[in-house]
Amino acid sequence: MKIGVLKETAAGERRVAATPESAKKFLALGATISVEAGAGAASWFSDEEFAAAGATICDRSRLLAESDVLLGVQGPDPATLQSVKPGAWIVGILNPFGERARVDKYAALGVEALALEFMPRITRCQSMDVLSSQSNLSGYSAVIEAASQYGRAFPMMMTAAGTITAARVFVMGVGVAGLQAIATARRLGAQVSATDVRSATAEQIMSLGAKPIFVSNVAGIEGEGAGGYASEMSDEYKAAQAELISSHIVKQDIVITTALIPGRPAPRLITDDQIATMRSGNVIVDLAVEQGGNVEGVMAGEVVERHGVRIVGHTNVASRLAADASALYARNLFNFLSAFWDKETGQAVLPDDDEITKAIRLTRSGKVVNERLLPQLATAGT
Repeated sequence: MKIGVLKETAAGERRVAATPESAKKFLALGATISVEAGAGAASWFSDEEFAAAGATICDRSRLLAESDVLLGVQGPDPATLQSVKPGAWIVGILNPFGERARVDKYAALGVEALALEFMPRITRCQSMDVLSSQSNLSGYSAVIEAASQYGRAFPMMMTAAGTITAARVFVMGVGVAGLQAIATARRLGAQVSATDVRSATAEQIMSLGAKPIFVSNVAGIEGEGAGGYASEMSDEYKAAQAELISSHIVKQDIVITTALIPGRPAPRLITDDQIATMRSGNVIVDLAVEQGGNVEGVMAGEVVERHGVRIVGHTNVASRLAADASALYARNLFNFLSAFWDKETGQAVLPDDDEITKAIRLTRSGKVVNERLLPQLATAGT
């Protein structure tokens, strides 16, 4: 199997889908690996390091013509894949819901598109879970960015000139990013509270030394959707949550929002009226901005100020820690392909009846085949 590593072309994308470490591991399996010239430069992995690991450095046209598997971070523009090898795999974070038309173009090119963000949330997939590895870094980065924007100290400090009180950080959404945000803020010395629509996360919040803030005695508080994601809440719950958040947020210095529902716009958690109750100089970091944002008034890719509160809307947050994000992502990709490696044929084989294959395969033989993208197939299967 010939594996090719694409250079990312999306604006602001600094990650790369392989590292010299993962290149060596693929070679040990018996694969050959080629890397597009300059692919790792933005993540501080040079062409020389890849070559020393045993990879071939080449241009894009040769990479496309020869590779059986193309590894990327973001889904490559189909216009740049015209010379792709028929039947080749495109493996990456392909954003199937947000870039539905692009999926159709992959099908037209005759490639097999594999969307890693559709990886099932099951035990055997934990080491392949790109959303978790990247969200972990996003949660950390959100706190560091908040500290930079806040302009005050995080921990309590007792000095001869007086005491500085600890910053109060409120995390909304306790998935992977939220948990890491809690842990990071606690390590920096902040007083941390957190909330989530999934009541089961209260124990996780407390285990990290934070205070859980939850709506109680209201229908719809279980909040556990398919695959461990949050689900849509009842109107009664939303009203109760808004009231609770309004009374809590006014006391906070920093708020970090992380709430997402797969395939749908991000839920609105903080309104402009609620922002107006916060103290001037406070900070909100919205990690859901690329799906519309949890915060009213957030602007993708910008830091804006409303009522004296800074609202941070950085996109592609994991890419701001490109070296570590690439290293984790590359290991996810290796773990995925090696789990399906056939030693006799020297290639990865995806069984059609495997639940991972069914979940991540978007296109095959010129057609879109994923049920999540074909409502008529999903309906027929229920």
